[in-house]
Amino acid sequence: MTKSNRTTLLRGARVLQGKGLVDEGGRHDVLIRGDRIESIVPAGSSVMADEVVDLEGHILCPGLINGHQHSHEHFQRGRSENLPLELWMNLVRTRTPVTLTPQQIYLRTMIGAIESIRSGCTTLVDDLAVGPALDEERLDAVLQAYEDSGVRALVGFSMMDKPVVDSFPFVEDAFDAELLSELRSARRPASDDYLDLITRRVKAGHHPKESRVALLLAPSAPQRCSQDFLLRIRQMADEYDLPVITHVQETRLQVVTGELLYGMPMVEYLASIGFLKPSTSLIHAVWLNPREIDLLAEHGATAQHNPWSNLLLGSGIQPVRELLKAGVNVSLGSDGSCSTVTSNMLNVLGTAAGISKLRGHDPGRWLSAREALVAATQGGAKALGFGDSLGVIEPGARADLFACRIDTIAFTPLSNPIRQLVYAERGAGVAFSMVDGRIVMHAGRLAQINEAKILSEIEREYQLLVSQFDQAEHEMRPVLNAVEKIYKRSLRCTIGPDTFPARVDTTDDSRYLGLE
Repeated sequence: MTKSNRTTLLRGARVLQGKGLVDEGGRHDVLIRGDRIESIVPAGSSVMADEVVDLEGHILCPGLINGHQHSHEHFQRGRSENLPLELWMNLVRTRTPVTLTPQQIYLRTMIGAIESIRSGCTTLVDDLAVGPALDEERLDAVLQAYEDSGVRALVGFSMMDKPVVDSFPFVEDAFDAELLSELRSARRPASDDYLDLITRRVKAGHHPKESRVALLLAPSAPQRCSQDFLLRIRQMADEYDLPVITHVQETRLQVVTGELLYGMPMVEYLASIGFLKPSTSLIHAVWLNPREIDLLAEHGATAQHNPWSNLLLGSGIQPVRELLKAGVNVSLGSDGSCSTVTSNMLNVLGTAAGISKLRGHDPGRWLSAREALVAATQGGAKALGFGDSLGVIEPGARADLFACRIDTIAFTPLSNPIRQLVYAERGAGVAFSMVDGRIVMHAGRLAQINEAKILSEIEREYQLLVSQFDQAEHEMRPVLNAVEKIYKRSLRCTIGPDTFPARVDTTDDSRYLGLE
């Protein structure tokens, strides 16, 4: 693909420059040529450009990278609360799927794209559940939404070759035999179909190094994939130089599951089969022991922190400081908006830094605002195989940037731009965004799409689907009842004593478990 040589001058902003996110205090001009940053010079230097954007009174930041969201959940935001992951997830993968038209899928995808841009996110990873069959027309609707919005997107399919119900332990005891048989026989795409589709699309240009809208590999979780399927995915990732994401040890139950299925925690299992490599992100990675952290560092894999999701699902707090101290790359993500209600990456930033302050009494171990911003930019770029070409504002890097007004309450008085961005800004002051050298928001208005029209269409189409979502969720009550038995039983199982504690348990738990 031939890249444009067109130049854009971003004039007069304060700039968070380089890997150190250095704010020199003065105003700078940033020259963009095509999709790359060409130069950063003091404001007012004689630089010519095809287009000039006045950013005086703004702070220019590297675009945030959301390493994990699920666009298939966007129509279900706000529909659930106070359910642990293992129960909640059954409201997303219902017995009777809610079937959407390609246009409804397009609009649904736009929810995450719009919120991403409005919260400073320029790159997102969409871990998309495709339902009982692969439908390329519906996939094209997802890709087209990202093309039209202007955001950078890497789309993966939540691939598995085992029934979801068999990713839990104790299912024979917890489930009615007829219901268990139904769930095991539920239709799902074949592993070959997943890999064939990705191969074709990557060869046709949907590769992250070649296209703003691209594909990656997303095995759902180790316990939902056979070892053979995981190794085929690993081989394909190596052959085509594709990033890999997979959910690993999000909850205590998943640690119990790993011990029962593999005789070891899942990170150790993945290392033992040769799955852990660079550009491989373990999503959540909340419940970890020191050996697993060392394995992540040894193999160059990323631990992907989803603090807001982990809070709302009660999953726990990732041991971020232990990971960073061991040399593990840490990135950030929002997760899906059925559980989180929002994909706002500025919210994720503040939560990541804030929640870390509950781990221990030594303030020197808490995550700083700067460290959170590095994870959301440079950490995300490394996780996805972009290296130093993304997530920084320096000559030669990709021109993925956003700017916040500093005449807003979040930055008044202006003392420390990074801390105020992380702890106070949630999107109201985000006024400008550029992806791949192309302006996608200017003066607070989305430049590539008619946002108001799209939001109106989204609301109209969702109202047509509400009764189907209601019915699908109602039909899951027997499944939730069975999974709750598994959840309670798992809490009575011991896990390795060296596992870093991820949550606070209370004496009231004994009543919930029926021990009183």
